[in-house]
Amino acid sequence: MPAGPATTTPPDPSSPSGLPLRTGAAGPSVEDLHHRLRRIGHTPDDDGRYGPGTQETVRRFQEERGIRIDGVCGRQTWSALVEAGWRLGDRLLYERAPMLRGDDVVDLQVRLGGLGFLDDRIDGILGPISRRALEDFQRNCGLTVDGICGPETISELTRLGAHTPTTVKAGVVERARLRATPRQLAGRRVVIGDLGGVGALAAAVERALHAVGAATVVASHPDGSAQAQEANALDADLYLGLVIAEVPRCAYYATAAFASAGGQRLAMLLADGLEQSSALDRPVSVMGMRLPVLRETRMTAVVCELAPPRVVVERSAELAERVRATLGTWVTDPLPAPH
Repeated sequence: MPAGPATTTPPDPSSPSGLPLRTGAAGPSVEDLHHRLRRIGHTPDDDGRYGPGTQETVRRFQEERGIRIDGVCGRQTWSALVEAGWRLGDRLLYERAPMLRGDDVVDLQVRLGGLGFLDDRIDGILGPISRRALEDFQRNCGLTVDGICGPETISELTRLGAHTPTTVKAGVVERARLRATPRQLAGRRVVIGDLGGVGALAAAVERALHAVGAATVVASHPDGSAQAQEANALDADLYLGLVIAEVPRCAYYATAAFASAGGQRLAMLLADGLEQSSALDRPVSVMGMRLPVLRETRMTAVVCELAPPRVVVERSAELAERVRATLGTWVTDPLPAPH
């Protein structure tokens, strides 16, 4: 374990009192929110209060970070703000529990990926795969192999000029893995996540997939991170999250430095399939997002936000069959066509 403090005083990762913060709020927590937004280049128009300017600024930040856009600063938005405040060199980076998260970790992963040492996706979480990549880099550069990214390691990364974000190796690895998987649902491990209000639909999807030989599990913990842990522990081949929302949307994992090709393909197929269903009478959008469950799962993952609630409940059998048919199409052709 490294000794000594980080090079600068780190942002406090703890959540402030009074979350969620929304229009009308005031006090130290709102002042802290304004400070963090300004630190990353946003300028709320309000003076010490959570007014319309703050709400709009929070919405812009949420859109940039790929999290749910509601203009309210809840725990997910606060955590994203804390992560956005870190820059490479602000602190020592090393594997620990709980794992370090932040834009400084993203920068490190991008640089290691650009040099060919990291073939995992860019998720801003410093886990064992990133630590091993860091150690390999240190070993190849003649540095002390301690898995700690400090000034010497950063200096060497900078000297080698790994500045350009790249997803080439991670993308190649994902594509190779998907090409090697069986072209059938039978035997595939699928976790169906009930993220809120879709118990009947999740059960119907489980039955439909079980009927064609898939090994299915319904995860019903309300927290997306907990569902991701369950899916990872089961070594699932696919995670499909379902939730009631205001407007229908299919989301896959994507950041500025990485996008899941398999997830994007599945999200597009699901959106098309759900739009063709008579159960939904509105367009289904597709979006790359950084929702915790998408970020933390280690397999292809998609979250389907469905609306309106009454239709989802009443037509769950029809929607489940549409989902099953779409997953069957995806496993036969899991990657988008090359550009």
